Amino acid sequence: MRTPGRAARPPAAPVKPDSAVIRDALGVGVAVGLSGFAFGVTSAGAGLGLLQTCALSLLVFTGASQFALVGALAAGGNPLTAAAGAFFLGARNAFYGLRLSTVLGYRAAVRPFAAHWVIDETSAVTLAQPDRRSARLGFTVTGLTLYVLWNLTTLLGALGAGALGDTDAWGLDAAGPAVFLALLAPMLKTAVERVAAGLAVVLVMVTLPLLPTGVPVLVSALAAPAVLLGQGWRGRTRDVVGAERPGTGPDGTGTPPSLPDGATDIHRTTGEDRA
Repeated sequence: MRTPGRAARPPAAPVKPDSAVIRDALGVGVAVGLSGFAFGVTSAGAGLGLLQTCALSLLVFTGASQFALVGALAAGGNPLTAAAGAFFLGARNAFYGLRLSTVLGYRAAVRPFAAHWVIDETSAVTLAQPDRRSARLGFTVTGLTLYVLWNLTTLLGALGAGALGDTDAWGLDAAGPAVFLALLAPMLKTAVERVAAGLAVVLVMVTLPLLPTGVPVLVSALAAPAVLLGQGWRGRTRDVVGAERPGTGPDGTGTPPSLPDGATDIHRTTGEDRA
């Protein structure tokens, strides 16, 4: 029985067991970390030395940018252009960081170190958690597992590149994007989210042949505000149309709008009032 005058407590957020968080984080970290082997092989095939390849994984630690850099170099591109493309592609991590800084709530002294692990996979695992404690656990386990495995498999890939022959035939670079899509799909729960994701894909496909490497990914970020603006415009249009229809509320339903005290609605005037 609730005590009169006391506000009801909001329902508690669901608690996710630590074992479930660790299991999910390890699954992502291991699956994507093993694809560092593909980067090591690709980097060696592009002409980078062992130290250069390992330094990229240690210091850059964002697979898409690393693949973009060595891919451009392998195609004979200018090193500065390749680096610029990798930079633009990695700029999305800054947007992840803005969101994760609020979710994780780390102290200022910890944030520079945590920022090095802000990538697609750690962001996906972190944002899927119901509370801050689980978010921190998921971020730490995913980041640590992925960082260690990514650098270890990069080293192995660079050392064993010569024994594999044609590395493109293995398709190892598809592991990272495949895991990211598997993480993203369950998060698209509403129609608005699915439309935004679909529009982002369209923007990437249209601009990919036209813009430098990495820029199409930034262009795809425009999908979210575009969908939100469209949703807001539809809502305002619905309100205007509903307000103009007699006996119809602003929401377009059959509930008529309320009238001020003393006002008379001619559509609801009785026969006695007309006499």
